[in-house]
Amino acid sequence: IYETVTEIRTAGERAAGLTRQLLLFSRKQVTKPQPVNLNDIVAEVEKMLGRLIGEDVRLESLLSPSLGHVLADPGQLHQVLMNLAVNARDAMPAGGTLSIDTANVDVDASYVEQHPEMKPGPYVRLKVGDTGIGMTKDVQSHLFEPFFTTKKPGEGTGLGLATVYGIVKQSDGSIWVYSEPGGGTTFSIYLPRVDAGTNLPRELAPSHESLRGTETILVVEDQDQLRKMAVRILRDYGYEVIEAASPEEALLNSERHASPIHLMLTDLIMPGMTGPELVDRIKPLRPSMEIIYMSGYSEHRIPDLAGAYLAKPFSPEALAIKVREALDAPRSR
Repeated sequence: IYETVTEIRTAGERAAGLTRQLLLFSRKQVTKPQPVNLNDIVAEVEKMLGRLIGEDVRLESLLSPSLGHVLADPGQLHQVLMNLAVNARDAMPAGGTLSIDTANVDVDASYVEQHPEMKPGPYVRLKVGDTGIGMTKDVQSHLFEPFFTTKKPGEGTGLGLATVYGIVKQSDGSIWVYSEPGGGTTFSIYLPRVDAGTNLPRELAPSHESLRGTETILVVEDQDQLRKMAVRILRDYGYEVIEAASPEEALLNSERHASPIHLMLTDLIMPGMTGPELVDRIKPLRPSMEIIYMSGYSEHRIPDLAGAYLAKPFSPEALAIKVREALDAPRSR
């Protein structure tokens, strides 16, 4: 059954990728920004581009050796480069040159007058260009709209450049396109430059045994597959788990359970009642119970969450770490 299971996993990853693209365009996906050197991202992506762009496209890169850092999510920057490379390849059906270059730039007032979305200051510029068919002004005016595409049906979702735009904007950057029919296309991305000294220390991954526990956890999630997965993960780590497919079932199970419930893991948005509303109902009955909210949206969209936050999708280890943190360091009441 290995081949079948692999196809199921691949389909799930594709669905998750499409969801991430939609969230990125609406700037609602949870990100993990950190100081990043774009040269490192380019070097990593170059290793994959050979198979992606084909033998008839020549790759040229000119990377500044003294490039500054930007504050962004490394995984999203990979996606930006890959999406732009795919677009460049499609624009060169007969072959050509894909160029990538990086540089430190200082944007002054005169440049801001021509590009009002930007502010004066230090930036890192990433340019991705091709020698392809180019674009008309009309196409350029719709370029970053979701689902807009010039490709044939079935050849693209129209989310590639919308995703790039969402990532750049979420990173406080700007993106500009320069193109002429028959004259190729160049995308210029400007991201604010930050001090390399702000690099965050890497944390050592905790051992499986240190994440185990015997406490009782109430899992509230209306999506059956996700709830069953969370329940299975927590039981594998040794916890006693009570599951509920709705807030109403959670309240009923809480009333029926005579022993302590140490933590509730609940979806943030559910039919009929939100996670915070459920907490308001159940907390008076179990004041010492810890809370973890889980959602695919950023925690900043709903302020003053009275509990910890876990971003979907999450790995088994991420769930176990978050649960252990909540149980070992109870919030002050």
